Amino acid sequence: MKKISIAILAVVMTVSSVFTGCESVKNTNKTQRGAAIGAVGGAVIGGVLGNNLGKGGKGALGAVLGGVIGGVAGGVIGNKMDKQAREIDAALPGADVVRVGEGIKLVLNENAVRFDTDKSTLTATAKANLDKLVPVFKEYGDTNITIYGYTDSTGSVEHNLKLSGERAASVRSYLINKGVASGRFSVTGLGVADPIASNETVDGRSQNRRVEFAITANEKMIQDAKKEAGN
Repeated sequence: MKKISIAILAVVMTVSSVFTGCESVKNTNKTQRGAAIGAVGGAVIGGVLGNNLGKGGKGALGAVLGGVIGGVAGGVIGNKMDKQAREIDAALPGADVVRVGEGIKLVLNENAVRFDTDKSTLTATAKANLDKLVPVFKEYGDTNITIYGYTDSTGSVEHNLKLSGERAASVRSYLINKGVASGRFSVTGLGVADPIASNETVDGRSQNRRVEFAITANEKMIQDAKKEAGN
């Protein structure tokens, strides 16, 4: 993920330098240049990620990349997501928080969100960790949150698909009961798809049993960002 982030930064810097160096755009204002750079950079970034991520685009990362606005408005949204990502990381240091484009990919592994074996019941530890995210989710209310459940490869594909969906739904229900608006959530169970480690080892299977969040701007945040950008 770090390599991809560095690649994205390099692409954006290259696109920016090309645009700002062109005589045809020297007389445009900052908003116009930002929109152009954002549009082209977004397209290039999408290609880079698409070539590098393969099937991984189905989950949280794919959802985050699918919500790109681009331009100056995208930069406004990105700044807000930067702040939220830092707060999530501070609230739950064990979480894997990745800022991508104009959204956030949040991964909670089995140590952060554990379920009873072969069930969708949250353990006390899982609830305690989710409690730490609630204040941040409430503070940044203008975001949509998609929750993805994953399992290891133990058991049938059909059973794991069902179980992963039930586990994602359990996380959503818990957060709603803690006061996070229900309309912000959607859930998807992906079962054994997109493993991040080998299912041939105990440690690998533990890593694959995880919950991912895709945090993206809702329509209100998008419209507010466009107004702030002067669009």
